[in-house]
Amino acid sequence: MSPDASTVNEATLTVRRPELLGPVLGRVVGMLAARAQCPIDRLDDALLLTDAVAAHAPGHTAEGQVTVHVHAEPAGLSLRIGPLPDPSGGDALVEAASLPGVGNVFERVASDVRTEGSELLLRLAFRE
Repeated sequence: MSPDASTVNEATLTVRRPELLGPVLGRVVGMLAARAQCPIDRLDDALLLTDAVAAHAPGHTAEGQVTVHVHAEPAGLSLRIGPLPDPSGGDALVEAASLPGVGNVFERVASDVRTEGSELLLRLAFRE
């Protein structure tokens, strides 16, 4: 069964308790990715991105409240984090996702990483 082109496959969530961000975001991303027929190896990558967002985003937001817009389609998945209170918050969030010996998680896993105003956009292509 092919997805209906008119079906919106996206969600916006605001999580006010940082300890819930990882589990909630992971489940939402998993559900939307499955509806977009995401390949299983790219689903693992999407969940790595959600883990990194959950680990680092609360420290770059007002009172740990994080808003993420998730959009999935057959070509890929995007996460838009923000708005972040500091205009350079997106860049700071990217810098925070660097791990010793591994490098930057966002840049290693995502197909596109960029800041747009006070938001961080992460795009994961399903087929490259």
